Amino acid sequence: MLKSLQSDILHEAESKDLKVIVISAEGPVFSSGHDLKELTDEQGPDYHAEVFRTCSEVMMLIQNHPVPIIAMVNGLATAAGCQLVASCDIAVASDKSSFATPGVNIGLFCSSPGVALGRAVPRKVALKMLFTGEPISAQEALLHGLLSKVVPEEQLEEETMKIAKKIASLSRVVVSLGKASFYKQLPQDLRTAYYLTSQTMVDNIALPDGQEGIKAFIQKRKPVWSH
Repeated sequence: MLKSLQSDILHEAESKDLKVIVISAEGPVFSSGHDLKELTDEQGPDYHAEVFRTCSEVMMLIQNHPVPIIAMVNGLATAAGCQLVASCDIAVASDKSSFATPGVNIGLFCSSPGVALGRAVPRKVALKMLFTGEPISAQEALLHGLLSKVVPEEQLEEETMKIAKKIASLSRVVVSLGKASFYKQLPQDLRTAYYLTSQTMVDNIALPDGQEGIKAFIQKRKPVWSH
């Protein structure tokens, strides 16, 4: 499943026609994380290392991907499934969804899911989830920053597509530049962050779409993006 997800995310990643990716699921569970049958000692540490290495690669791929990636969540997202939601750029969920890192209950602490979770929600919220394994509701997840928006189940696809279509209507190269810049500046100190993003603004202005957008605004017309 991880390799399939990796392949799908990478599919035509550099295509100018690709503007946004939506990750969704069918059924009552968005993602329950790793298959525990793969994690018994019958497979051995080398196989286990490959599983978690592949998982980490997928999560980092989402952040490093040139286009925004949206999680459309309807149902339960646990362990690496919660990690997947936390790793996406935007996450929209139905009000019936819930989120948990329950590994501690079966003797397998959710350490790698904690990487994405700890970067998405406040430390004390993340640690309560990690130490207790107890789930939080969609509304709690929204309150703490794990989600972008919560809607009734019947409105989930419509609301997610509204966001996706808005992104798709914009300049791909500008959005891609902005996404890369955002994640690059996050771990930096304030001065370095402003230095990096100021340079990005200069680079953005130099883009044909940067100039087109400015001219269109001044001329009170809709911009015509290159891609």
